[in-house]
Amino acid sequence: MKAKRVIAGKSSRFAAQLFNIASVAAITAGITALMLGKLLASHKIGFLPFVLSFPPLMIWLAASIFVYASIAHHPNERTRLYHRWAGYRFYGATGAMVVVGQPIYGLLGGWNGLAAVWALLFFIIVPPGLYAIWKAAREDWQDMTIEVAINE
Repeated sequence: MKAKRVIAGKSSRFAAQLFNIASVAAITAGITALMLGKLLASHKIGFLPFVLSFPPLMIWLAASIFVYASIAHHPNERTRLYHRWAGYRFYGATGAMVVVGQPIYGLLGGWNGLAAVWALLFFIIVPPGLYAIWKAAREDWQDMTIEVAINE
């Protein structure tokens, strides 16, 4: 037997924006923690900015896998498109930092290298993410009716 289910337009819009919102928040929180760590660190604990800056990024990296998987098969094609591009940006940028981040850090050294890596990550993820959030908010999202199979 099949039942009809309505997916609200605002639910589709939020699903399209969710990955971008969380990615922007994680990068912003990481940079904020880096700056706070730099302000609080003395010369004896110079690793503090590094230690404080990565937990928000690592937590979102782990959680993003579940968010990505949960929205990847959304019935609305526009939602999947926004979501897919947000994933490409985030996973591409963080994966590239594994390869490119160490040479940048080694070249510039210390605080400058760490700030350069975070700045690069910021400019790849945050401005396009904010634009995608804004663009999705301006679209006309219609309610969808889908049929789901129910077991009796």
